[in-house]
Amino acid sequence: MNKRVVISGLGVISSIGIGKAAFWDALTQGKTGISEISSFDTSAFSTHLGGEVKDFQAQTKDVGRASSLAVSAAIQAVCDAGLDLANQERERFGLAVGTTMGESQILEEINHPWIKDGHQAIEASLIPKYPCNVLGINVAKALGLKGANMVIPTACAAGNYCLGFAFDLIRTGRADKMLAIGADAFSRLAFIGFNRLFAVAPEKCQPFDKNRKGMMVGEGAGALLLEPLEDALARKAPIYSEVLGYGLSCDAHHMTAPYAPGIAKAMEKSLRESNISPQEVDYISAHGTGTPANDREECLAIKKVFPEHYKKLAVSSIKSMLGHTMGAASSIEAIACCLALNYDLLPPTINYETPDPECDIDCVPNRSRGQRINIALNNASAFGGNNACVVFKKYN
Repeated sequence: MNKRVVISGLGVISSIGIGKAAFWDALTQGKTGISEISSFDTSAFSTHLGGEVKDFQAQTKDVGRASSLAVSAAIQAVCDAGLDLANQERERFGLAVGTTMGESQILEEINHPWIKDGHQAIEASLIPKYPCNVLGINVAKALGLKGANMVIPTACAAGNYCLGFAFDLIRTGRADKMLAIGADAFSRLAFIGFNRLFAVAPEKCQPFDKNRKGMMVGEGAGALLLEPLEDALARKAPIYSEVLGYGLSCDAHHMTAPYAPGIAKAMEKSLRESNISPQEVDYISAHGTGTPANDREECLAIKKVFPEHYKKLAVSSIKSMLGHTMGAASSIEAIACCLALNYDLLPPTINYETPDPECDIDCVPNRSRGQRINIALNNASAFGGNNACVVFKKYN
């Protein structure tokens, strides 16, 4: 079987807005979600800013923050799709959650008393809240979903991996509905790690700018509801886009350094599976972290895959506004792709000041731009060289 698969529901928790309407409004206005970090003391570090989600009201109790973010985004997506869960066959409604850090804040809660007073001081109730598989379990429990349940921890490409997994289950008839979710809470561990790698910008994230100094650590969750086209049409659901295909690759090159050939391979595979030529692509949502190496290598990959018209392609990075939300990044960026296709409006790359000859692309600098968009690609890369690209098409 090879059913056509569409996105019919969106849910997003981000530092620039909670819910698709607030998110899209802030995104297209080029608002920043970067602020002084409030969840822990950063005085010992040289950087103090991040993309924390403010005023978030959890809809679940006794779970970690990453699970809470995932559950809230999932509920939004189900409601947005107009689904009545009471009328769904729960055994054929599944989900996939992507993450980088899992419940890292729970690990921190375990670690502090352990170091101070020994392992007997650890609160026993924290232990079952920590393993990363709890993200999928907690979403399933909150919504009563009994279908396929997968947690994919392929770091900062995990959201796209989940989209690919969900897409395969729907198009082959192994599931009726799937939620593809990415979620990560703001992590002291990630903040320390990226600072130790000297990868965090001191003031602002400037993807593709010649003077870019690094990324910003963020948090959030994105959830997309996938279902067969015929089902969405039958119940007159909103259709944000059609998923045409995806491509995966592994650089097998370096644990942290991005690698253009691997990034290009994922894009090439996604186009081939989708039966799309490079000339048909209108927009690329870039991984675009703002580090010197990432943006250079991603631009090299784009030039390899689109040698004839890469300068005509719109390529923007919403991480300039949200920071890097880790496992949630490509899920939230997929939502941006869906909304861009719906509104024919390109999200900008903010903080762009100085052109870089190595990144001579159209990064939609500083302001959103109206443009007819029919095909959008969503790029994601991760430590270890995991790359994933998903192709979305406007549904007419």
